[in-house]
Amino acid sequence: MKTIEEINNLNVKKIQAEKKLPQFFPGDIVKVGVRITEGKRDRVQYFEGVCIAKKSRDINSSFTVRKISFGEGVERTFALYSSIVDSIKVIRSGEVRRAKLYYLRDRTGKSARIAEKIRKNIGIEVDAKPETANEENLAPIDSETDKKVETQPEATKEGFEEPKKESSKEKK
Repeated sequence: MKTIEEINNLNVKKIQAEKKLPQFFPGDIVKVGVRITEGKRDRVQYFEGVCIAKKSRDINSSFTVRKISFGEGVERTFALYSSIVDSIKVIRSGEVRRAKLYYLRDRTGKSARIAEKIRKNIGIEVDAKPETANEENLAPIDSETDKKVETQPEATKEGFEEPKKESSKEKK
């Protein structure tokens, strides 16, 4: 017999396979697409704000987003694996030291801003093509000592030439 935890874990894996949810943290500015049903019509309405809290509890996981709308603070709590959450997009990553940012409720203006976290891309993908041996990239061999002699590349190859300055007489 399966326990409730096992059933919840299976449901979470099934939902994660269907829709991609990005990894985000409190302090990030997120844009949540919410499905709204009006009569027979469905539409997606976006709610963009700062994630101030995140609760990770398997199927019961939720997060709270806060935004300022017409001078009033509006908070909305979403169930992470709910069917009304259509999409989540991370707009900006914030650098914070706390898990719950409830202190932002009391702040307005510049004091309510969160510094942006700078992410470094160390693993840049570079396509490297193996070089083929031809006469241009082989160094000449000295027959007396059978050693390779290094040659300096020519400075006047295409793209390395300096532009010629025109004198005032040549312009006329």
